[in-house]
Parts: sequence; structure tokens; C-alpha cells
Amino acid sequence: MSEFETLNGRTNFAIETPPVWPGARIGLMGGSFNPPHEGHLIVARTALRRLRLDRLWWVVTPGNPLKENDGLPKTDDRIEAIEAMANHSAMVTTDFERQLGTPYTAQTIRFLTRQHPKAHFVWIMGADNLATFHHWQQWREIARTVPIAVIDRPGWRFKALASPTARYLSRYRLRERHARMLPDLSPPAWLFLSTRLSNQSSTALRAHRQTGG
Repeated sequence: MSEFETLNGRTNFAIETPPVWPGARIGLMGGSFNPPHEGHLIVARTALRRLRLDRLWWVVTPGNPLKENDGLPKTDDRIEAIEAMANHSAMVTTDFERQLGTPYTAQTIRFLTRQHPKAHFVWIMGADNLATFHHWQQWREIARTVPIAVIDRPGWRFKALASPTARYLSRYRLRERHARMLPDLSPPAWLFLSTRLSNQSSTALRAHRQTGG
């Protein structure tokens, strides 16, 4: 029996995801979004437009395994904050990872590609995440399972493009002008997209709140 056939007595068919249809081009943007901010929205909009996606999912994780999660707001509160900011008919907010019972991207992607083999999923992340992607659990498997789109973030371009992951995947990198092709390609395949930059960050916003600013 595979790891996803049952989950706490439930079949994986009982795990609710947003609608998926054969051939759908779906961007997956995961994170704790604590709190969501303009930088996240720029990444989402850029991916949606440049990759010609049908949907962009904000995948709200129950907790980031590489960060301290003490004081992390409830998932429902974070979803509400995202939906108040990301008002776009092609953007969907989902917490199915909470039902899946994992904070790890590799397991999330494995589940989705097995459940929906005819969809075209793309992993979306900011350049700051590419810089540390080699610390993620089973990061090579992620790169072999879905194409990856990396969106520029202020101060991270050079660190990201010089990272172990970027070097490891260098021969699979597309030029920006071919962005619309990415969802249809077999992985590994990835690209780096330039876009308007926002200096907002969740860390800075949390610090500002804590100081009462």
C-alpha cells in the first residue's frame, strides 16, 4: 500500500483539492504566507501571466519545516488574508496540505501528479527560495517531477542563480521568452523570470507588528 492510499483512515480521494481537468495548466505556489504581502502577489501575477496558466493555487502549508512555526496564525486566518488581497478569478487558495498531513513539497507534488496525471503542474517560487532550495527535502525529486518557475525577488537574483540548485539544473534552464512553453515540458525544466520588485517581506511585516509600528 502506497503512502498516499490511506491517510488517518481516509483514502486520498477524500482529500479535497481545487478543481483539476485534463490539460489544465496549474501553478503551485506554496508557503506559510505569514502574512501574505505585495511580493507574493507580484510572484503570483507574474507566473499566471507569463506562463499562460489556467489557475494559480496558493497552497497554504500547515508549517514550514525549515522555519520556527511558533505563533503561526491559524490556516483559516492566513487563507482569509490571501483571499482579501489576491482578488483574481484564476487564483485559488487551498489548504489541502493540512488534509494530506505533510509540510513537505516533494510529498505534496507526488500526491498531485499521481491523482491528476493529465494536468500540467508547475512549481512557482521566489528567487529567495531557489537560493536555499538544496536544503529542501528531496529537492532533486521535485525538479524531476514538475517544471519550476522562479520569479525574481529584491536582493536575491545573483544568490539564486549562483545557488547549488541553479548550477545542478543549469542545462535545463529555458530563456524567459519561452516562458509560455514551460507548463507543457517534461521535467526537469525551469526558468527565471524578471518582474517588478517589491521590498515587502513577511519577516519585516511581522517585526513591524511586534514593535507596534
